[in-house]
Amino acid sequence: MTNSTIPLLPEMAKIWQQTLNWQPNEQQQQKFQQLYELIVLGNQKLNLTRITDPQEFWEKHLWDSLRGIAPKGQFIPFLSENAAVIDIGTGAGFPGIPVAITMLNCKMTLLDSTRKKINFIDESLTQLTLSNAKTCIGRAEEIGHHPQHRKRYDVALIRAVSNAAVCAEYTLPLLKQGGLSVIYRGNWTEEETKSLQNAVNQLGGVIESVEQFTTPLTNSVRHCLYLRKVVNTPASFPRAVGIPTQNPLS
Repeated sequence: MTNSTIPLLPEMAKIWQQTLNWQPNEQQQQKFQQLYELIVLGNQKLNLTRITDPQEFWEKHLWDSLRGIAPKGQFIPFLSENAAVIDIGTGAGFPGIPVAITMLNCKMTLLDSTRKKINFIDESLTQLTLSNAKTCIGRAEEIGHHPQHRKRYDVALIRAVSNAAVCAEYTLPLLKQGGLSVIYRGNWTEEETKSLQNAVNQLGGVIESVEQFTTPLTNSVRHCLYLRKVVNTPASFPRAVGIPTQNPLS
């Protein structure tokens, strides 16, 4: 059921197909629309996102979320095979909720430290009838040491967190060996890759690839970094709350 006062999202079937070799079915399209409406209405009470224009929302929240899990334009294969996925610092639910809508076989955990945002997401998951997603309130530095979370995930997603070394320290402890960390970035340089290498190495990972791409409507340059966990992360990581951001690994 759509809210008649809120505009319809563009379908963009052709762009989905060209960029991800996929397009949403009718049910997924409906859930994207429903998510958009929940965000627009939720924004009236909570500061969830400044992106509410339908085309901008489609590009920056839906397409961008899914492009991250589709390196080289193909979805990460094990996402369709009951993969355990965590979205760290999910905010209003991105990229986690669009991924959960698209990959119904994956088990999504949406982590945020802000109770109001988690409450909003809980309500949204009920409205969207998304049984493959659940929330967790907490800080990445703390849950990274929790037996329920440490070494439990196949994929860790992290978007809109500043420093890449910080993102690596938040994600790699949570991954099983062989798991993949996906770090969403705007700009990125070769020098940054070199300086990140040592931090990732300390955490038991390798930089598997860095992908540059442009967004389909505004031609903005974006990057995704893919880190593979190859050995166990030392028990001292992640460091205590606040330390990774104050003193990023180098």
